[in-house]
Amino acid sequence: MPNIKIFSGSSHQDLSQKITDRLGLELGKVVTKKFSNQETCVEIGESVRGEDVYIVQSGCGEINDNLMELLIMINACKIASASRVTAVIPCFPYARQDKKDKVGADSNSRAPISAKLVANMLSVAGADHIITMDLHASQIQGFFDIPVDNLYAEPAVLKWIRENIADWKTCCIVSPDAGGAKRVTSIADRLNVDFALIHKERKKANEVDRMVLVGDVKDRVAILVDDMADTCGTICHAADKLLSAGATKVYAILTHGIFSGPAISRINHACFEAVVVTNTIPQEDKMKHCPKIQVIDISMILAEAIRRTHNGESVSYLFSHVPL
Repeated sequence: MPNIKIFSGSSHQDLSQKITDRLGLELGKVVTKKFSNQETCVEIGESVRGEDVYIVQSGCGEINDNLMELLIMINACKIASASRVTAVIPCFPYARQDKKDKVGADSNSRAPISAKLVANMLSVAGADHIITMDLHASQIQGFFDIPVDNLYAEPAVLKWIRENIADWKTCCIVSPDAGGAKRVTSIADRLNVDFALIHKERKKANEVDRMVLVGDVKDRVAILVDDMADTCGTICHAADKLLSAGATKVYAILTHGIFSGPAISRINHACFEAVVVTNTIPQEDKMKHCPKIQVIDISMILAEAIRRTHNGESVSYLFSHVPL
């Protein structure tokens, strides 16, 4: 593939390597380091003049450092005369800060809409195009004035369910909150199985209060599906709820496994058969401490999106198919 350069930020080297291997390319030379005062310094080690540049950086780990590094890398390529710069951001940072909360006891009319700020920062840095995966809210695409391809892990999730859960034809797909109902009904329709949802009442961020199950999971395998799990309070509560409602086994399948704070210990003590995540965020360290975590590799979806974008082909095939 001539005239294409792929660079990796420091957030997820492994995924970047898998993407370039898949495309038969080498990663571009770049050195990212910190000055002693912790300022980020980026040196692009090869010419990008007139090239179609892709920079892979996920919103994980040291989120703010990685975001700043991405902005500096985009800008460095742009002012070195790259013809187009695409930011490949498997897990979009600040995606949960996408709106002001509803009016009511919890409402905060002074809440920032930080996802919109991040969108503006990426554009100002010089990004021409964004490729991301399972945005927390699809409206975030509308925060940008540049094209955004929001890819879905769904085809890879469907494949995993069919290949790894023996009783999938009688399973029930469950959303741990009302917000994920669309995602779950889409998967349930594709598998031709039932769905259920859990309504949760939150009093504070990262803390769940009361849960109500809507739907029937008795004597069935229940598969919780969500776009992300952070401290895992919600999914662990949900798993307990499903077992007490008569589910025979409980799985969780999540696109972005953030797993911060008490997450790993919660999963270890919860009743999951498996907690399945994609590798939009590196999971090697987490897997060492938690044998229940399994990973679906989505590098080929991102690689194929890059290939199609570079060649000016449609990306929408990937919304319903896993590239072979």
